[in-house]
This record gives sequence, structure tokens and C-alpha cells, in this order.
Amino acid sequence: MKRGVIFLLFLVVLTGVGAASGVMYVSDRVTHELTLESEMLFTIENGSNAYRTVKQLRKLEVTDVSPFVAKVWLKFFAGSTSVKSGTYMLRPGQSLVDAFTLFTQGDEHFFAVSLVEGLTLAQWLVVLEQNSDLVFDVDEEKLSQITQDNGVDWCCEGVSHTEGMYLADTYFFTQGTTASEVLKRAHRALVDFVSREWERRDVDLPLATPYEALILASIIEKETAVPDERDMISGVFINRLNKNMRLQTDPTVIYGIGPMFDGNITRKHLRTATPYNTYVIKGLPPTPIAMAGKAAIHAALHPLTTDALYFVAKGDGSHQFSTTLDEHNAAVRKYQLKR
Repeated sequence: MKRGVIFLLFLVVLTGVGAASGVMYVSDRVTHELTLESEMLFTIENGSNAYRTVKQLRKLEVTDVSPFVAKVWLKFFAGSTSVKSGTYMLRPGQSLVDAFTLFTQGDEHFFAVSLVEGLTLAQWLVVLEQNSDLVFDVDEEKLSQITQDNGVDWCCEGVSHTEGMYLADTYFFTQGTTASEVLKRAHRALVDFVSREWERRDVDLPLATPYEALILASIIEKETAVPDERDMISGVFINRLNKNMRLQTDPTVIYGIGPMFDGNITRKHLRTATPYNTYVIKGLPPTPIAMAGKAAIHAALHPLTTDALYFVAKGDGSHQFSTTLDEHNAAVRKYQLKR
């Protein structure tokens, strides 16, 4: 009798030891580092499950966890096994457990697209279309829809196109996001930022609406690539608007020419009347001429106080500012005619 009890106890202990060893083995395999030498994007397709995901990782030779160990781990020890479809970034040092934490929490990798200030909407659309992680779905109807019902009365009713209606910035997204969704976020960001800046604007600006401030910001954006010059450029344009002087800025002329512009601005261009030729029209053009960033919008609403009325490019990206026409003509001879 005693021998039988002892034998049963021995079996129980042996089984316990075996089970513990099995648990330790499974734990060791699933917490072992993935075989990655560098970061790798990994996509779980819609409708996939946990075991299929492990098989996919095995096929890619990212893990050597056996099918049996995978089944035991997923059934008894893994906790949540409801993987979410998406694209994830796997990194050296991570284990299968770490990877499944990402998969079950839906912690997808974020991609980025930089929509640069000073470019036009047409140029932005090329950038969006060429981004392979986005689904390009933009057409004229989409563009019109994006800017409607935005909660403000200064944008964008009655605007025939949506140039300048998006904030230049870097936008992050998960793989498969539509380009129109990125533009929608950029438009919302613009409306929010311009509305806040308008409330904090300097007093007595010759700008009737936030939309006019955005038009001016787009011109500032095109006129200089030197950050420290933006508020000075703004000050010159504000002075000219206050004096009812024509802005006479080449970027507006170029925008009015459109795709036909070959890179060489001529006297004929300067004399040809278009709604955007600020050598011919007084005041601001009817719409922005490019996408503006936060700094240019801020500069439009907070110009530097200056007596300058003119500026000319020096050829190094910066400008020479002048208070009189004689000074300006001398600067033109120095920096432009010589070139």
C-alpha cells in the first residue's frame, strides 16, 4: 500500500517537473530575440490570426519557434492573441512576445510625408501620389469636399480652387491611409492655426480677413528662404499696402503665368495683365500662390516695423532692403544687373 502511494507521488512529482520544464522551454523560445539584423516592416493582412502570423514570421526566418511550441504558447500562455491587421516595425532585440504585444495592441508603424512650404498644390499632389504607403484618391471633387464645412466663415466658400488651403508640415500616417485624409488633416491644421493667429494679430494691419493674411503669407513664403527675413519681408509688403503701392512681387507673376512659365521672367510677363500680376493690379492677388508654413503665417500677422519699401535678391538667398527708390535702383544695379 505504502509503495503504491509512494509511486503515485513519484509520478505526480515527475509530471510536475516535466510540466515545469515544458513551460520553461516554451517561455525560453518565445522570449528569445527575433533573428533581425536591422529594422523590418511586417504586415498582417486583414482576416489573419495569431497562428498564421507566427507561420508568416517563420517563413520570413524571423523566428525559429516551432509550430508545436507556437500552438502551446498561443493556447495556454500568450494572453491576448487577437492580432490586428496593419503594418508594424520589428526591431533587433525584440522577441516574439514583444512582437505580439504590438500586434494585439494594434501599435502600427507610422510613416511620414513632408508637405513643404512654398510649393503649390499641384506639386504637393505629385508628392502624395509618389508615396507608396498612401492610397492616392485625390481629384477635383475630393479637393472641393475637403475644404467645406470647416466651421469658419473666412475659408473657403466661393474659392474656385484650394491653393494654399493646407498647412505645410510633416504628417504621420499608417500604411493604407488615403491622400485625401492627409490633406483633410492639413486643411484642419491650417484653419485652426490661422484662426488662432488672427486673434493675436498686430493692430492696424491692412488685412481684412484671415484669408488675406494667408494670401500674404504665401507670398512671403515664396519671396525668401531665409527664416530671419520673413518678418522684414512682411513689413515691406505691409508698408506698400498701407501706401496703396503695388506689391510688384515676381512670384505672383510667375503663378499667374502657370505651367507655361519656362523659368525666365521677362518684361512682357511683367506687363501682361493677369489676376495675379501684382505689377499690374493693386493689393493682394485673389488667392494664395503657394502653401505656407506656420512661420510665414506668423510673419504676415506680425510684421517687423520698418521704413523699407523695396527689396532685391542679392543672389545668395538673402535680400537688400531699401527705403527709397534711388537706394533700391542702386541695389538692383549692384545685385541684379551685374549678374
